[in-house]
Amino acid sequence: MSQRNARRIAVPDELRDILLEFTISYLLEHPDDIVDYAIDFFTRLRETRQNQLIQSGQTCTSTPDESVEEEPPVDRFASRRKSVFAETYNPEDDEEDDGAKIVHPKSDEQRQRLGESVRNILLFRALDKEQMAGVLDAMFEKTVQTGDFIIRQGDDGDNFYVIETGKFEVYVKDSLIHTYDNSGAFGELALLYNMPRAATVKAISPGTLWAMDRQTFRRILLKSAYKKRKMYEDLINRVPMLKSLEAYERMNLADALVPKHFDDGEQIIKQGDMADGMYFVEQGVVRITIVGDNGREVEVNRIPAGGYLGELALVTHKPRAASAYAVGTVKLAFLDVEAFERLLGPCMELMKRNIDDYEDQLIKIFGSKTEISDIR
Repeated sequence: MSQRNARRIAVPDELRDILLEFTISYLLEHPDDIVDYAIDFFTRLRETRQNQLIQSGQTCTSTPDESVEEEPPVDRFASRRKSVFAETYNPEDDEEDDGAKIVHPKSDEQRQRLGESVRNILLFRALDKEQMAGVLDAMFEKTVQTGDFIIRQGDDGDNFYVIETGKFEVYVKDSLIHTYDNSGAFGELALLYNMPRAATVKAISPGTLWAMDRQTFRRILLKSAYKKRKMYEDLINRVPMLKSLEAYERMNLADALVPKHFDDGEQIIKQGDMADGMYFVEQGVVRITIVGDNGREVEVNRIPAGGYLGELALVTHKPRAASAYAVGTVKLAFLDVEAFERLLGPCMELMKRNIDDYEDQLIKIFGSKTEISDIR
């Protein structure tokens, strides 16, 4: 039977996301027993989702970024007794020595091409500008020809790869399971788990890859996750609504937040748009406005650091009923709609009760309860 006609193995996108979330949490927490930690992690994950289903009364499914490709996590159970995480890295001990950072010089044109290739990769989507600059510095260009083997099943993991151009086939035990076509990334799981490659990747056309070595990959990924979690711990503790969350749920929330920056007067939310997520105010003040019957924009509220906005459009499933603008320089933490539904189920009732408070504000401003059921 031809390899090209061999049975294709479908790898669910959600599997990679869950494994990646578990791996990063394990590497950051350094528990004594991986099995006990895994049982606790997945038990709590199931409880969190069950609570969300009870609150919403409907099934919430994950919709990962379709532009992100993965190295198939096949045959991992056959080797799970091996020395997982033998190559340790403790982000708390990393003293941020700039002299130790890997920098591969690039032209402006190369950096632009690389930036386009990595910006939608799930692993790097939550990095801030400084961290992303570190990613671009650390990656080096690799040109391949038809027939070249990029990685071979069973070999030690050396690099993580992002595809800029070219077509690549993925094989597990001589069975073709996937084809990359001028986009995607592979090789990260072997680096995270410190295990042999689970698949073979072969170029079937000339192409260009961007590569990052194992140590730099782990340092950037884990250090950024650690810094992000620490950065958002204080923010989460300052939001009264989030006090109802368990410590584990707060940790997952911190990992899901994405930093956003806005300059003075810049629009954050536009009235009438569909809701894509909510925001927590980390620094600065956000001004909330509504366009009244006379067509004039009226300020109805200001949200300081520790507050949040945009949640009620998600609760009511209606378009944005107000606009939001930065007052001075504002630093926000953004939570997309998928993560909102998955992580904030326990807070849903409190957010629904807040609708009445916002409508009272509208009565004071406009003299009546308008059709607007939320001002965010």
